[in-house]
Amino acid sequence: MPNIITIRKGLDIPMDGVAELRLTDARSITTYAVKPTDFVGLTPRLAVEEGDTVRVGDALFVDKHDERIHFTSPVDGHVKAIVRGEKRKLLEVVVEADCKSAGSMGSDCKSSPTLAADDIKEAMLQCGLWTMLRQRPFGIIAKPDDKPKTIFVSAFDSAPLAPNYDFALQGKEMFFAKGIEALTLLTDGLVHVCFRPGQNFSNVFGEGKHMGLPLRVGIHYINGPHPSGNIGAQIAKIDPINKGDIVWTMNAQDVAVLGELVMTGVYRPEKVIAVAGPQTNNPHYYRIIAGACVESIVATQVSNVDYPKMSVETMNHRIISGNVLSGTQIAADGFIGAYDNMITILLEGNQPEFMGWMMPGIKKFSFSRTFFSGFMPKSDFKPFGIQPPRFERFWKYDTNLHGEERPFVVTGEFEKVFPFDIYPIQLIKACLIGDIDLMENLGIYEVEPEDFALCEFIDTSKTDIQAIIRNGLEQARKENE
Repeated sequence: MPNIITIRKGLDIPMDGVAELRLTDARSITTYAVKPTDFVGLTPRLAVEEGDTVRVGDALFVDKHDERIHFTSPVDGHVKAIVRGEKRKLLEVVVEADCKSAGSMGSDCKSSPTLAADDIKEAMLQCGLWTMLRQRPFGIIAKPDDKPKTIFVSAFDSAPLAPNYDFALQGKEMFFAKGIEALTLLTDGLVHVCFRPGQNFSNVFGEGKHMGLPLRVGIHYINGPHPSGNIGAQIAKIDPINKGDIVWTMNAQDVAVLGELVMTGVYRPEKVIAVAGPQTNNPHYYRIIAGACVESIVATQVSNVDYPKMSVETMNHRIISGNVLSGTQIAADGFIGAYDNMITILLEGNQPEFMGWMMPGIKKFSFSRTFFSGFMPKSDFKPFGIQPPRFERFWKYDTNLHGEERPFVVTGEFEKVFPFDIYPIQLIKACLIGDIDLMENLGIYEVEPEDFALCEFIDTSKTDIQAIIRNGLEQARKENE
C-alpha cells in the first residue's frame, strides 16, 4: 500500500503568472551551454577547444577527480566559446548547434535490454546522464563507486509557480517507469517515488501495483504546503540521513531520459520547462534541449520588444533560472541551469518607494506582521471580493529586500516553516562560526540550501541563509574528504 504523509510546517506563496498547460517546441534554439558552476565541488578538466566539432554525448569537460564522469554536449554542432572568469575559472562551454539536426537530436549509447547494473552505469557515464544523479549529503554528483542506501525521486514540485509534472511528462510514463526500474539496480535499498495525492501521473504505477517493477520501489503520497515537494523534506519524513549514510536523488524528467536510454539505447537530453512569473506576457511550457539559451524565450515574454537590449524597461526585469526562492539569476541571453525546470521573471525592485516601510504594505506578502498584510489570512484570503485563483494577482512581488542586512535576531518564525526535526537557528549559527562537530550534531547532513529558502524568505534580518548553509556543507565535505 502507498504511504500517505502529511507535512504541516511550511508556506505556500500565492503568486500570479502560473504557466498555462500549453506547450511550445523550442528545440530549434541553436545555442547551448554546459556550466561547471552548476555542479557543487566540481574541478573540471577541458576535453575540447574552441572550434571543435562535437556530437550529442561527446565530452566537453570531465571531472578532474574522476574522469569517468563526463559533461557532454546536448546537441550536434561545434564549440563556439569557452568562457572563463577570474583566475581563469571555467564558467561555460558554449556549443552552437548544427541547424540541420536541431530539434530532433539524440545519441546512440550502449543499450542494456537485460538491465545489468554495470551496463546502466556505464551508459550513463558515457553519455553524461550520470551528472543528473545527485548525492546527499553535500548535493554533489553521485560517485560511481558508491552504493547508496536509498534513491529518492520526487514527481512533483511545491515551489511557487513550479511546473506541473503531470503535464511535463505526458507521453513519457513508460520511460519513467523503466527509469525507476533501472535505478533499483543501483542500490541495495529502496527507490522511493513521491507524488502529490490525486496526481494523475502516479497512475503510471497503477493502483497499488508497480507495473512489474521490483518490490524495492516505495510509493509515497505527500500532503502539505511548500517545501513538501523538496526532496530533502521527503527524505526527512521517510528515511532520514545519518552521518555516514549516502542517498542519491534524481529529477523525474531525468528519470524519464534514463528510461528512454535503457529502452532504446538513445540519449535524448530534452525536458519541458515552465516559463512563469508576474512579469510574463504569456506564461506556458516549452520543450527544450538541456542547456538551452533563454534569449529567444524571454524575448517573447517581456513587454519590451527590444529585449535584451539595455534600457530602462529591460533593467526592470530579473530572469531567474529555477524558482523564485532558490533559483539563480541569469543574463537575458544566459542559459538554463542543469538542474532547473523553469524560468521565472520578476520585477527587479530597483525603483524608489515613497515612504518605504512606513506605508501599510497591503499588497506586500508578509509572513510576519512587518506589513499590514501580515494580519491577513495566507491561503484563503479574498481581497475585495476577488475569488481564487485570481486573488494571486493581488500580491505584488519584486526583488527588493526592503532594507539592508541587519543583525541576526531570533524571532521564532523559522520553526513555523521548517519541517525538519532540526533546530534551524542553531544550525545556521553553527555554520556561521564554522564549528563542524556542532554542525554534524545539529543535522547538517540532512539539509541542502534549498531547504532553508523559506527561512530566508521570511527572515526579517535579510540574511543570505542559503549561502551560509552552502558554506557549512562545503566545510563539512572538505573535512570528510
